[in-house]
Amino acid sequence: MKLVKIEPIVLRYPEPNDFNTLRHTVLVRVTAGDGTEGWGEAIAMWPEACKAVAHLIEDGLADAVLGMDIADPSDAWRALKRHTWWYGEGGLATLALSAIDMAVWDCIGKSTGRSLSDMLGGRVRATLPAIASLHVNHPTIEDSVSAVAGYVASGFRGAKLGFGKKGPSKVGQDPAYDVDFVKAIRAGMGPEAWLMIDIGNGVRWDVDTAIWATSRMAEYDIAWIEEPLHPDDWAGLAVLKQAVTTRIATGEREWTVAAYDRLIGTGSVDVAGVDPARAEGITGFQRIAKRVEAAGKVINAHAWSTAITSAASLHLSAATPASEVFELKPIENPMQHELVETPIWHESGEVRVPDGPGLGVVPLEAVIQRHRLAY
Repeated sequence: MKLVKIEPIVLRYPEPNDFNTLRHTVLVRVTAGDGTEGWGEAIAMWPEACKAVAHLIEDGLADAVLGMDIADPSDAWRALKRHTWWYGEGGLATLALSAIDMAVWDCIGKSTGRSLSDMLGGRVRATLPAIASLHVNHPTIEDSVSAVAGYVASGFRGAKLGFGKKGPSKVGQDPAYDVDFVKAIRAGMGPEAWLMIDIGNGVRWDVDTAIWATSRMAEYDIAWIEEPLHPDDWAGLAVLKQAVTTRIATGEREWTVAAYDRLIGTGSVDVAGVDPARAEGITGFQRIAKRVEAAGKVINAHAWSTAITSAASLHLSAATPASEVFELKPIENPMQHELVETPIWHESGEVRVPDGPGLGVVPLEAVIQRHRLAY
């Protein structure tokens, strides 16, 4: 089965889970010689980055794999790795590679009638607990408690809360206030629900602050604390790891299999966050998962974009024993609930892996055209 066409598509859409901020992403459609199509995604986020990724695919990377027999997706992945090596590790080239790799896997699955998780060796589990992944952006602690408790009451098994986001919330500005916030959230959602705290890009803690705040939050049974320090501060993470009992998560801003090798090798990370639309695609995620499994750690798939990446992340999560939960945006949005006929969602708090071939989802052309951005 030869790869005969690669088409990047830049999308712009309002995100209700982020104050209707206009977000951007790049879908990639590949076509095989028998007419089978496959879909992938590069989460380049910013409009200029998305346009650059689209140009890179169309004017550069496509030539590296067009005409190739894609019966084995790793062949295309290696060809793209050889080509992008000259660009340097990570960055826009890795985003472009990720989208093509994902689309190739989907194309092969659809051509052969096999689901992605079957292609990856089979599912370790058929469902994963659904976690409401949301930004803290309500004006008061009470408002946030009401929202999170409502999601849990509706069936979600827990919540991951992003600090320092847009909106009127004071969360992320004062560590003492943040601890009070976590205390109130735990009381509101009950003792059984998962609770993860994502400090992330909007907050800047030093090591001492991270130790103090994480130790206090641990009293309220948080499953992990994500990016409590800048992702590059490996020395600080090592100090934090020795000082607290809470699991430390990071990795969402890593790019390559090699980078995750280095990160896992520090011994300071318990939960590796990996996005297949950024970190070298399906092939990259699978290789990272093997390293995480060998280290006895947890892998957490990032899926805060379109249903294309959500489907890929769900299959990948189901295919490894190192995964624990699956994150969903709790508010309906165009890229999850309109883009595909059957959105990735939960039933009674469990997210079921799609049974169809490849990713198990196909984007609707009318929705693509509605949000398509010229580049």
